[in-house]
Amino acid sequence: MSTPRATAPVFHNILEMIGNTPMLEITRIDTGKCRLFVKMESMNPGNSIKDRIAVTMVDAAEKSGKLKKGGRIVEATAGNTGLALALVAGQKGYRLTVVVPDKMSDEKISHLRAMGAEVVLTRSDVAKGHPEYYQDVAERIARDDPDAYYVNQFANEANPKAHYETTGPEIWEQMEGKIDAFVAGVGSGGTVSGVGHYLKERNPACEIILADPVGSILTPLVNEGKTVPPGSWLVEGIGEDFVPSICDLKLVKKAYAIPDGEAFHTARELLRKEGVLAGSSVGTLFAAALRYCREQTEPKRVVTLICDNGAKYLSKMFNDFWMVDNGFIERPKYGDIRDLIARRHLEKEDYCLTPDLPVVQAIKRMRMFSISQMAVIDEKDRVVGILDESDVLMALVRDRDCSARPVRDYMSSRVETVRPTASVNDLMPIFRADRVAVIADEKHFYGLITKIDLINFLRKQL
Repeated sequence: MSTPRATAPVFHNILEMIGNTPMLEITRIDTGKCRLFVKMESMNPGNSIKDRIAVTMVDAAEKSGKLKKGGRIVEATAGNTGLALALVAGQKGYRLTVVVPDKMSDEKISHLRAMGAEVVLTRSDVAKGHPEYYQDVAERIARDDPDAYYVNQFANEANPKAHYETTGPEIWEQMEGKIDAFVAGVGSGGTVSGVGHYLKERNPACEIILADPVGSILTPLVNEGKTVPPGSWLVEGIGEDFVPSICDLKLVKKAYAIPDGEAFHTARELLRKEGVLAGSSVGTLFAAALRYCREQTEPKRVVTLICDNGAKYLSKMFNDFWMVDNGFIERPKYGDIRDLIARRHLEKEDYCLTPDLPVVQAIKRMRMFSISQMAVIDEKDRVVGILDESDVLMALVRDRDCSARPVRDYMSSRVETVRPTASVNDLMPIFRADRVAVIADEKHFYGLITKIDLINFLRKQL
């Protein structure tokens, strides 16, 4: 029988629920000689650790007079700080504009808009100093609006202060002062600086470890003192192409550079084995923490963070097809054009229609699976037609009563069948005719190849 828990308090404002998140020990994943603990920051009301800094930075701006009643908050963010600010702004009556790089997940952007934030998308392939760099865009927007306050989490002293005054003390208390290492990443630098200073003041032997994506400039800087040009990475909200002014890297003993693939697979393992649905940056942190733990020759007590909730990444790293399309899950290779098929029929990865299915159901499936064309197969699993968006559109325009009629009445019966032994060049006439290629032989239908499938295949070769 589990130990009875104390009754949770009743709160009167959602902002009162920020902080005091639980600590969880990892028990089902190999951590070497160490005990690894994760602080569940995803259980903040905004589902991320950024709730802490949002409320602290807004409070500080109000006290300083920089943020006036009914004013506009502007921030550059990878998503979670924006969501946290949206939570605070909504409760305090401020307008909010967030500027985010275009590699952010659709879930984050939809969440921001649902909370009333204005979202400005900028390029993710440019570095600081470029006019379309997200921080420069946010600064420009705020500068042009006399009622706006630019939060600038990257240089805002209230950011590390929030972690020094709340996150750090909570970790120390929960670990009963027994902590040998703390693993964190740098998004803005507030967590590693605020928590790092707090823990080092109480135990100078406590090691601060940096988790960093491959492509970020921080790992070479910490481990080798080298300044390198930034690369690119897909993990969101962590890693930098510059050193934020509030980030005290002198606290950091060692950094681990984690590839995107390792981060994504680690986050998936964390969900499968420990039941923790966490974000992509957590994959980086947790992978680095595991590397550190498994390198130790003596038992240590190590803490890292579950920075945010993985629900924002269901369309990305928790989606097998997204992982396959981006090369993070390897599938068996045929050595012919079947390798270009994004959704393989024999593995039941694709979505097909039958000739007798009502058109309205075909429309529902296209919308559900976000696809623009589907193969129509008969009872012998042979492709007898293709139904695409143009077929559906023409059906709706010409016959308003078409929804109950069968797919066979509107599908294109001209099927461009290509054998698996064909070459990529054999696909080009089909694509120029704005059709899709049906890959099949006498025995099997293997799947469809579209223009975007070929583009993705060639992109991966690059």
